[in-house]
Amino acid sequence: QVQLVESGGGLVQPGGSLRLSCAASGTISSIGTMGWYRQAPGKQRELVAGITGDGSTNYADSLKGRFAISRDNTKNTVYLQMNNLKPEDTAVYYCNADIRKIREWVRRNYWGQGTQVTVST
Repeated sequence: QVQLVESGGGLVQPGGSLRLSCAASGTISSIGTMGWYRQAPGKQRELVAGITGDGSTNYADSLKGRFAISRDNTKNTVYLQMNNLKPEDTAVYYCNADIRKIREWVRRNYWGQGTQVTVST
């Protein structure tokens, strides 16, 4: 069994910062690309940022400069540092990862349960 568990969401004022974490656990052999997506009410889920196993990153164009993704491979954890948050960043943030389980030969895609981020006064 593999699980992705997010933490770090909450309520923050405009201009504030939050750091999300997502830890993968279970019978893991290797983890490839990890990423963060978000879904605002009434909107489709969209990519926020991704990071490969060797540390290459990509971001949604509109978020470059405010958000930063990183990972700690020793902890099977990916982070999302969010700065200068705006009300339009309000959404449920989901962790995503390509994981190969022990005794399997392919990587499968897994999702976390999501963590709410609300930016409001």
